[in-house]
Amino acid sequence: MLEAALEDVELLDAEHGRCDPDEPVDRDAFLAGRVTPVLFGSALLNFGVSGLLDTLAAIAPPPGPQPTADGGLHPVEGDFAGQVFKIQANMNPRHRDRMAFMRVASGRFERGMSAVAARSQRTYQLKYAHQAFADDRQTVDVALPGDIVGLVNAGDLQVGDTLSTDGKAELAAIATFAPEQFAVVRNRHSSTYKQFRQGLRQLDEEGVVHVLRRPEHGDQEPVLAGVGQLQFEVAAYRLETEFGAEVIVEPAPWRLARGVDEAATGRLRGQRGVEVAADRHGNWLALFESPHALRWASEDHPDVTFAPLGLDAEDT
Repeated sequence: MLEAALEDVELLDAEHGRCDPDEPVDRDAFLAGRVTPVLFGSALLNFGVSGLLDTLAAIAPPPGPQPTADGGLHPVEGDFAGQVFKIQANMNPRHRDRMAFMRVASGRFERGMSAVAARSQRTYQLKYAHQAFADDRQTVDVALPGDIVGLVNAGDLQVGDTLSTDGKAELAAIATFAPEQFAVVRNRHSSTYKQFRQGLRQLDEEGVVHVLRRPEHGDQEPVLAGVGQLQFEVAAYRLETEFGAEVIVEPAPWRLARGVDEAATGRLRGQRGVEVAADRHGNWLALFESPHALRWASEDHPDVTFAPLGLDAEDT
C-alpha cells in the first residue's frame, strides 16, 4: 500500500506539480497582480516543492527598481540596500535563535559588513548571514539584488525595515491586510505567564498575528487580530510547543477595525458594538462588530477620523 501511494505521489508531482515553461501562466497578468497561480504540495512530504520552485523561476520578475517610502524608485545599481520581509524565531529550537529574512534590493551584500536601519538609525554588524532552505542552512558570503539573506539574532529589526550602507535609503512599507477576524487569548496556567507574554510578543513581531490590548484588560486578555482562523490556530500551537504556554482562544464579535486618534478612544469606549485597543507601537484601533456599528459611530462622532488599515487604506 505504501509503495502504491508513493507511486501516486510521483505521478501527481510529474503531471501537476510544476508549471510547463512552454505554456506558463499569463505572465503579464501575473506581474500586474490580476491572476495568482495556485499550486498544491507539502514541504513535509517533499511533494510539489520542485514544481513551486520551477514555477517561480518561470514567471517571477527579475530584480528591478523598488518603490521608496517617499514615492520614488530605488535603483538596483548603487550602494547596498535590503529590506526585511519576514522574521522567524525558534527555527533552531536548541538555540532559540531569531532570523530576519532580508531581500537585497541594490548593490552588493558582503558578510561582516555594517549596515544602518532607516527606521532606528541603528548600525548592525551583519556577521551571521545564512541562506535557509527547509532545515538546511548555508553561510552566505556575498549576495546580489534579488537574493534572500537570513540575518541571525539581528537585534530589534522589524518587518519592513530597510538596511543600507548609510541609512538614508528607505523602501516603501510592505503591504498588509486589514484584520477581519478577532479572538481573545487567555493563558491557561498562571505559572507560565512570563512565557505567555514573551511568546505573544515574538509572534506579534513576526506578523503571525497582530496582538492588541484593551485598556481595561491589559496583558491578561489580549486580542488577536488576523485575516483567518488558521492564524489563531498557528499562534496557539506555537505558544504551547515553542514557549510552553498553553492558552485558551475564544472567538470575539468584532469584524472590522479602523485607526483612530488616542483622544477619541474615551468617547468610543462603551459605545454599543465598539471596542478600542492599542497595538505594540501605541497605535489605537476601534473594533466594530458590524459595518452598521461603524456607520453609527461615524454619525455619532463626525469629527473623528476612522482610518482604513492595510491595503484598504491604499484603495481610499
